[in-house]
Amino acid sequence: MNESSDFRTKKMPLNDGAGHMPVLGFGTLILDAAATIRVTKNALEAGFRHFDCSERYRNEREVGEALQAGLAAGGIAREDLFVTTTLWNTNHRPERVAPAFEASRSRLRLNYLDLYLIHTPFAFQPGEDQDPRDQDGNILYDHEVTLLDTWRAMERLVDSGRCRAIGLSDIGLDDLLPIYEAARIKPAVLQAEAHPYLPETELLEFCREKGIVFLAFAPLGHGVRPGPLEDPVISAIAARVGKTPAQVLLAWAVQRGTALLTTTKTAERARENFNISALPADAFDEINRIQIRQRLNDVVNTGIPGFIPRVKPA
Repeated sequence: MNESSDFRTKKMPLNDGAGHMPVLGFGTLILDAAATIRVTKNALEAGFRHFDCSERYRNEREVGEALQAGLAAGGIAREDLFVTTTLWNTNHRPERVAPAFEASRSRLRLNYLDLYLIHTPFAFQPGEDQDPRDQDGNILYDHEVTLLDTWRAMERLVDSGRCRAIGLSDIGLDDLLPIYEAARIKPAVLQAEAHPYLPETELLEFCREKGIVFLAFAPLGHGVRPGPLEDPVISAIAARVGKTPAQVLLAWAVQRGTALLTTTKTAERARENFNISALPADAFDEINRIQIRQRLNDVVNTGIPGFIPRVKPA
């Protein structure tokens, strides 16, 4: 099998010359801290080298422990890993960006990060509470800072040499365009929900045109039932090509030109999700013709990730 059809080794170049991102990424939204170490180690053993983390998930320290164990075991060099984390909404003010970055980098126990993303384009009131709310339960937004203010502070992280590339997450094309046009350092990566029920074709085309890597999250539908994994088109293709529905969905995501993130708690499923290859052209076209349209996470409209339960600060 050549590299064009075997996606396990496929990488996408970053537009700022900061290297290449493996298209198969492992997301670390794992709510149990102890399980995070085991699951991250499973992903490393399965072959994943791209890990997507977040200040928001409150488990960067455990991810860092697992990555360090993998590096110490030999056979994996730091240069083999591509590690991302994100700036949470309460740290959008420029003076908070560098301290938040350094705290994440320290928790991950890495000398540099390959990619740092603005988790959402929404600024929340600054502080230790990740979900600041008023007495009626409404999120308290910070109207004293603009997304461009935050982006300028992100650019300075690249200047410092501790961060190889920067990008944005959970943002639509209307909000992305002014940042792209004003940026001194252009976004290298855009992370957004994408799957056959939400192909985000216009956003993907913009990213292709500008050399931005489109990083798809929830490519399997994030466990929503019924969802893409149960779609009859996907099930029929899986039976026909001898792959699981998950492998079919992940292959489609890579084949259409995106990188992707997937998360699983078992070693067997991690190996399954890593072992993907190109679909026949007719199968790929069948998936493109799916007409269902469904967004699974409204974070692009509120800044509040729906996949993560609210946790009060300790």
